[in-house]
Amino acid sequence: MAGIDENLAFAPATELKELIASKEVSPVEITQLYLDRIDRLDGQLNSYLTVTSELALESARKAEKAVVAGDELGPLHGIPISIKDLQMTKGVKTTGGSLAYKDRVPDADCAVVERVLSAGAIMLGKTNSPEFGLLGTTENRLGDPCRNPWNPERTSGGSSGGAGASIIAGLTSLATGGDGGGSIRIPASFTGTYGIKPTQGRVSSYTGINSPPAANYTSQQGGLTRTVRDSALMLQVLSGYDSRDPGSLRAPVPDFMAATERDVSGFRIGWSPDFGGISVDAEVAEITKGAIEAFSELGCSVDQSSLKLENPFDPWLVIFAASAYVSNGHLLDDPADPLTWYGKWAIEQGRDVTTTDYVRALGIRNQMIHKFEDEFETFDVLVSPTMP
Repeated sequence: MAGIDENLAFAPATELKELIASKEVSPVEITQLYLDRIDRLDGQLNSYLTVTSELALESARKAEKAVVAGDELGPLHGIPISIKDLQMTKGVKTTGGSLAYKDRVPDADCAVVERVLSAGAIMLGKTNSPEFGLLGTTENRLGDPCRNPWNPERTSGGSSGGAGASIIAGLTSLATGGDGGGSIRIPASFTGTYGIKPTQGRVSSYTGINSPPAANYTSQQGGLTRTVRDSALMLQVLSGYDSRDPGSLRAPVPDFMAATERDVSGFRIGWSPDFGGISVDAEVAEITKGAIEAFSELGCSVDQSSLKLENPFDPWLVIFAASAYVSNGHLLDDPADPLTWYGKWAIEQGRDVTTTDYVRALGIRNQMIHKFEDEFETFDVLVSPTMP
């Protein structure tokens, strides 16, 4: 593209923010760069389900006028962003990765979208996701699977697989995601990006629609980025109390950007390759150990954690599947049979959960929380492999 360095597609958002504010790069230029790359490359990757080109350029032109006028700029002013297709976007198709909602156009934004747009970000489109986020890879009945930009024969993970692929392929500057069982962390691991599943309640889970009431004990909204500082910037924007979310924290939001400048020497690092018995590939364990050694070289104290988790998957599945059934159980009776095999399986699992099963699972969850709290009496940070 003439007039702009294509390498800016891979620049950190923090750098683009400075270039836009100093008028060295215009929001229109950088938005057009990403749209051109999506048009050229995403047919191979399938990271986007919907591309909002006209809306993005309209927003970029408004952002450019604000820069020229010397207006006060938001923390994400003019920064292009991709939005996970599980997150509601006013006036923009939101499928949830499902044939059941292939034509749904919400009349309101979810809280995460409200916050990034209010901060000045420019939405490029909606990224690919498995149906309702119910799988660790990104495949659904809406089209081809999302592929890994490093090797298109492999998956980008899930459920925020489109988000991870769009970041690492240079098809956006920032990406939103959500995580109930690894859905930010898995794609971050598979694509070499940075992902944060925030603390429960740190980021509002308000959906923007009148969905069936379901207790949220697992899922949080967050983002995927190409640098740690970009992750801090995203978390800064997304965090904060929201009265529409009963689980939202009223606590003050820390200065995450300032935290990225802290000296880590003296930090107490605990690490575990397997949390006492989770099967992990030997190569993965060795790579994790190598990363731990880097912390030691930075002046951190490093010790192996003794934390043991006994079969954490089963109670998690009970809670996760029960929520899936409450939200989408009515689709089991849909004569159009819109569900994927895994969507149907997860929802059926949730249908069969008893009250006793659910209460027992919550009790085990509480025990695990206490185990982690005990570890944080000894360590500042716990490090483990993301994927086995």
